[in-house]
Amino acid sequence: MTLKSTFYGTALLAGLLLPASAYAQNETPGGVMALTHHAKASPQKSVSSADQVEQRITRLHSQLHITPGQQAQWDQFAQVMRENAANMDKTLEQRSTGFATLNAADNMESYAQIAQQHAQDTQKLATAFQALYGSFSDDQKKNADTVFRARGDHPPHTKG
Repeated sequence: MTLKSTFYGTALLAGLLLPASAYAQNETPGGVMALTHHAKASPQKSVSSADQVEQRITRLHSQLHITPGQQAQWDQFAQVMRENAANMDKTLEQRSTGFATLNAADNMESYAQIAQQHAQDTQKLATAFQALYGSFSDDQKKNADTVFRARGDHPPHTKG
């Protein structure tokens, strides 16, 4: 497994944590990534974060071919996705509430708190997914490996 494929798989897993439009990253002077709550920045938001998470859960359930015997592990995994999205929405809302008055040091600390929340939520999701993955047949594992190597809706990268 290459570093690049590991990154894409991790990015996809991390993407499961957050609704696609829950946050936007903007490069700031000095190379520091600033997170801004996209709901505040974009008046055209039409799908709620909860709806986006539910759409992602439904799509992934279908892509992974979850069987009735795997439903209990799936339900636990899906619940972690919902909880993680709610945690991140709350964290981002807290940041956006005081963002205009943050000095540079507070801004960096706020971003660190978001990154820490994201890391904790990713670990919870990975643990829940491990239990689900362990219940998969060999064919489901191969399929899941392909799904998680893919970047968004793009086909998996291959050497050649």
